[in-house]
Amino acid sequence: MICYFSVCYLAYILFTSLPCVLGKADTTVNNKTIDRTIQLRTHSIFPPYIDQDLQNRWWDFGADAYINTNKHIRLTRARPSQMGWLWSRMPLTASNFIVEVEFKVTGESTHLYGDGMAIWLTKDRAEPGPVFGSKDNFEGLGVFLDTYANSRHPYGFPRVISMLGDGQTPYDQAHDGEANSLGSCSANFRRTNVITKLKITYVKDTYLDVKVHYRAWDDWSDCFRLTGISLPPAPYIGITAMTGEVFDSHDVISVTTWSAILSASDAQRNKFGASGKGTFSRKSGAESLGGSWLGFIFKILLFMAVCVGASYGYKTYTLNKRRSYGGSAFGGLGYENRRRF
Repeated sequence: MICYFSVCYLAYILFTSLPCVLGKADTTVNNKTIDRTIQLRTHSIFPPYIDQDLQNRWWDFGADAYINTNKHIRLTRARPSQMGWLWSRMPLTASNFIVEVEFKVTGESTHLYGDGMAIWLTKDRAEPGPVFGSKDNFEGLGVFLDTYANSRHPYGFPRVISMLGDGQTPYDQAHDGEANSLGSCSANFRRTNVITKLKITYVKDTYLDVKVHYRAWDDWSDCFRLTGISLPPAPYIGITAMTGEVFDSHDVISVTTWSAILSASDAQRNKFGASGKGTFSRKSGAESLGGSWLGFIFKILLFMAVCVGASYGYKTYTLNKRRSYGGSAFGGLGYENRRRF
């Protein structure tokens, strides 16, 4: 019996060690694959947000922002001319990372509301200004959740827009960042009944991917993906919001940050490829995905074969054991033996 469960347990370990094929394919660009992630407590924040001294060791908040320890960090109330911010105290030193922000934008009006909020990965921190509550001419990445159109566009609002600042170029406020936009998408994240999130995945000097969660549970929508992009080293994480004559409530529910670890095989392959030496071949995404699926199916069949074989072996062993004791499972004191006495 112990042998049977040991075999099944080993088979279970084999099965659960399989990589998530679809997820792996989704995070592969230029032969760089995110193999695993490690959550960074220093750059994550959850309820109740503050300690007994009404502070947080790793984050600062200010201006009009206030904390409801059971619900959210409210950056702005639904009032005119509000501004609030939340910034990490320490720079993010991981070369590759994933930042996921759960937020909420809501208000009573159904036609006039604004202005929006922004998620920052910048060299400087906690400097209030006119760009969704933070300073202009910033250096680093700004991802803007814009809910108010300052000019006419062929696309709809709310809208997610990104800009990579060089420290000198101002944000195109009059045209909602159109002149500075690296990537963008329209996403109706305001006043939804679904949890709203934005996820940024960055692999150093390789790609930046942004997804939005607003339609249905566990339904992530691709917003944009940029390749060959480089962010400033060790940026701070910030979330800011601003209202003007029109207004909304802008809330941060949580921020979760992971350090992304690239797979060892990809790191070795990139090392040889960068030096121009070695004999490693680079497979296309379709070939890699096909090979992963074949391996996945093979391991499932192997798992089933091991379980069936273990079950058959255990039943055979039990039957032989009963026969050796005169056809009884009770050491020879079966029904037929008792009738003779």
